[in-house]
Amino acid sequence: MTRTAPAPAPPGLATRLCTRFRDHPLAFDAALALGVLVAMIAASFTDPHGSPTGPTFGDRTPTLLGVVMMAVAAAALVLRRRRPFAVLAFTGVLSLVELLGETRPAPLAISVVVALYTVASRTDRPTTWRVGLATMTALTAAAMAFGPTPWYAQENLGVFAWTGMAAAAGDAVRSRRAFVDAIRERAERAERTREEEARRRVAEERLRIARDLHDVVAHHIALVNVQAGVAAHVMDKRPDQAKEALAHVREASRSALDELRATVGLLRQSGDPEAPTEPAPGLAVIDGLLDSFRKAGLPVSLARTDGDRPLPAAVDLAAYRIVQEALTNVRKHAGPDARAEVSVVLVGRTVEITVLDDGAPPAEPAPDPSGGHGLLGMRERVTALGGALTAAPRYGGGFRVQAILPLAPGTSRGAGTGEDG
Repeated sequence: MTRTAPAPAPPGLATRLCTRFRDHPLAFDAALALGVLVAMIAASFTDPHGSPTGPTFGDRTPTLLGVVMMAVAAAALVLRRRRPFAVLAFTGVLSLVELLGETRPAPLAISVVVALYTVASRTDRPTTWRVGLATMTALTAAAMAFGPTPWYAQENLGVFAWTGMAAAAGDAVRSRRAFVDAIRERAERAERTREEEARRRVAEERLRIARDLHDVVAHHIALVNVQAGVAAHVMDKRPDQAKEALAHVREASRSALDELRATVGLLRQSGDPEAPTEPAPGLAVIDGLLDSFRKAGLPVSLARTDGDRPLPAAVDLAAYRIVQEALTNVRKHAGPDARAEVSVVLVGRTVEITVLDDGAPPAEPAPDPSGGHGLLGMRERVTALGGALTAAPRYGGGFRVQAILPLAPGTSRGAGTGEDG
């Protein structure tokens, strides 16, 4: 049998009233003013020393002027949010007039307490201390000096205590409100930071995948183009060599498809068909990369002093892609008789990848339809790892690409300049 969750209980009367007053602060202030007026009128009929056993009610009555002053002081509280200092000053003056005049009993100090609380809850702490001490001192001194009771009477001390508690309570409410606002602001800022960080990581991942796709496509398509041209040139006279060139085309296209499949597999979501699990290319398979260029007619020599030491995955992939892109540029731009040299050297906590060629670009190079993103992609890879890239023509002819990659990526060392390939 299916059980349904019980319906939530409707909000209580107190909750509904709090919500309504929060949405309509003027109505709340009007209700508060009415409550203060009732409290002042009730206190005006109460005599704290009416009998030996305690206070009595009804033995004394306020004057008409006292009732009017109480009504005016309560009405002023309706504006306590809009003009807190003006309301405090107004109710304080009325309370002093009540203490100095002949309008007793009219406990206007109750309205002063509410007005002082409002000021304390809506201003800073130094202002609360100054205004609170001034209010307490003025009202307490007037009550002690001009009141009908001795200066040490509890009524006079009550004026001091109630005004002090109003200032302290208002300051506490202000502090709590500021604390809650700060927590809310930090939470919102943290949420914005998380969203920005997620967008930044997505952008970085898209850029990284774009670089991989460019490197894979540029390398293999360049090889396919060269071998296809060779096959077309020797098809009639040397069919065996044409078959060998077409075999290289098939091998290069298969490698391109495999690498594209591995790269695009990174974009798969959970639940999609399983992506390829082959490791990312690195310096461990650099011999195969160089062989593909040799088969395309580019003599390449390799010098390594790293002892096949395993590198961090990001550094290993970047080093492989830099060699791949640099040799692709040599094959495309350096001329048919160019030779290339690749060196991998460990220097301290860095690995230096250098690709040299002795070719010379044509006097008026043809525009590159690929858009010239090769060296830009290399520079982005190196900068992302905190390394440095130098790409520039060599003295006496040829081109030189050198990347210095830290084995513990971190501090950025900048990137050199050069022409895109």
